[in-house]
Amino acid sequence: MIKVLIVDDSPFIRRILTDIFNEDDMIYVVGHANNGKEALDKIPLLKPDIITLDIEMPIMGGIATLDNIIKSYNIPVIIISNLTKEGAVLTLEALEKGAIDFIPKPHNIFSLSDKIKKQEIINKIKIAAKFKTNIDYIKNSIFKPIAKSSTIMRANKKNFDYIIALGTSTGGPRALQEVLPLLPADINASIVVVQHMPPKFTKSLADRLNNLSKIEVKEGEEGDRLKRGYCYIAPGDYHMEVVEDNSDYIIQLNKEPAIKGLRPSVDILMESVAKLGDLKKVGIVMTGMGSDGANGIVQIKKSKGFTIAQDKDSSIIFGMPKAAIDTRYIDKIVPLNSIAHEIMSVVGV
Repeated sequence: MIKVLIVDDSPFIRRILTDIFNEDDMIYVVGHANNGKEALDKIPLLKPDIITLDIEMPIMGGIATLDNIIKSYNIPVIIISNLTKEGAVLTLEALEKGAIDFIPKPHNIFSLSDKIKKQEIINKIKIAAKFKTNIDYIKNSIFKPIAKSSTIMRANKKNFDYIIALGTSTGGPRALQEVLPLLPADINASIVVVQHMPPKFTKSLADRLNNLSKIEVKEGEEGDRLKRGYCYIAPGDYHMEVVEDNSDYIIQLNKEPAIKGLRPSVDILMESVAKLGDLKKVGIVMTGMGSDGANGIVQIKKSKGFTIAQDKDSSIIFGMPKAAIDTRYIDKIVPLNSIAHEIMSVVGV
């Protein structure tokens, strides 16, 4: 039985989440809290296995509450976030600080009761509860920058030899922060990324990573021409592909049906990268729920690319890396803090 503490200042949200959790025999709502202070008082008494935490609350907000939970308890936290720019920024901060995942509040709150949405929320609770021991990895992770070369060349495809396609989901925002900022500005590659997130969140993620990185990080836009030392993150709710156009490689976005319930899809991105003729390819699958990216990894490898998967111990959720590894098309399995160095050993500057 998974004991859940729901922390939210909205009685309506508390009620909806309670009803959803009560539909599953494996989940039991052990209590509610109106704010962070009340939650911290109740945790020692209720001993929850997992906490859902509203990001914006009076008295003590979600970020301050999360800091206290991470410091004092080994309990996984799932953030409940508003679909606003401010909500996205705060959610990303919470994920970096150690929250396992987040559930966005839709504009129409009643859509949380949709059957598919309910199952998604229940699955997040069950999986996050299993992997709570990996909070220790977040606490102890080490940031080791790679030295920047003095020569920076960013132009069209003639100035880079590699394209790196990276896919991640649950735990991804924190994991990306331990990879992209370590890459030098003159890396001999252009980078394309799928991180499963809603609209607004991917833009905030790109901006946040850009501020931390030597490479340029941006949300991918229709018609973007890939450049050396640039990273393009697929926008929420759009599939992103890379196609060749004369002397350039171009980003194309579309709203084709979701793959395995996901848009953007790692598979869609990697399969498009595998088709590019002249570039050398690197495919990377990092922490995340499900199996997105496994088919893409196969295609990258078949196109003579090099493939990397994050290892189990450093993954918040090992689903996506495990599925990629199970294809037997992965060249290297490495911990999170070695991925950037592995990339540089392949592509160079």
